[in-house]
Amino acid sequence: MLALLFPGQGSQSVGMLAALAASRPEVKLTFAEASERLELDLWQLCQQGPESDLNRTEHTQPAMLAAGVASWRVWRALGGPMPDRLAGHSLGEYTALVAAGSLAFADAIGLVAERGRLMQSAVPGDSGAMAAVLGMEDEALEQICADQAQTEVVSCANYNAPGQVVIAGHRPAVERVCEAAKAAGARRALPLAVSVPSHCTLMEPAAEQLASSLAATAITKPAVPVLHNVDVACHDAPDAIREVLAQQLYQPVRWTRTVQTLASSGVRAFAECGPGKVLAGLNRRIDRKLPCTALLDENAMVQMIGELDS
Repeated sequence: MLALLFPGQGSQSVGMLAALAASRPEVKLTFAEASERLELDLWQLCQQGPESDLNRTEHTQPAMLAAGVASWRVWRALGGPMPDRLAGHSLGEYTALVAAGSLAFADAIGLVAERGRLMQSAVPGDSGAMAAVLGMEDEALEQICADQAQTEVVSCANYNAPGQVVIAGHRPAVERVCEAAKAAGARRALPLAVSVPSHCTLMEPAAEQLASSLAATAITKPAVPVLHNVDVACHDAPDAIREVLAQQLYQPVRWTRTVQTLASSGVRAFAECGPGKVLAGLNRRIDRKLPCTALLDENAMVQMIGELDS
């Protein structure tokens, strides 16, 4: 069984997909569709920057969605098989739903651009923060968050791999947790260069507004099961999909469990569809017996298709 995984925010970079675009027309055509929907030249932004503009949440999210869908379209055009399962990390879940035929690409572009704007406006200024905590058990870090929250918000936001968890919340609370975690034996606690504290309760107002946009968007039963971040489950009913997409904004990304659940369902081949190798790296940390191929260019795709056929 094959699972394709789609990365989320953080995998973007100026120049991403340039090699794939040089050999495959699907890339620029996909970005042209997205650009028309947004009235923004998304391909030029991704290729020329500036990086500060690409990293603005309301730009990053449609850029990463377009990159994932472009890679998916190249995969299929080259004869890549339909996967048995799909999953996406945070924003990547929207890409997975597009690949599954559950969500139209144009609608998804509009949704994620709105998602980015709502997230950016939910927390004023730089009052929110995120940090990666390395080398600590999940339960121990959860307890430190509870102890250090005081009157503020701080919680585990991304369970990326064993010993690699991202926390999010009010900046002072995140800083307290980082110090307490290091004192308790964490190997490192690294502030992330983001101003939006994703996947914590500070995003609930954004989720409520996003729910209205989701209610007005056509969603159908996925042709391929999509494993969702919030509950590590697959959903067929459109309203259930809308609900978990809204909840995703303020609930943690349970990526470790996602990969483990895919493996327990029989998946043995994993591929990351989009720019970067973040998810491939996380797979190695979650279980070295579950290698994940990063489909960064046409050669990587052709090689994997050949391996699947053999």
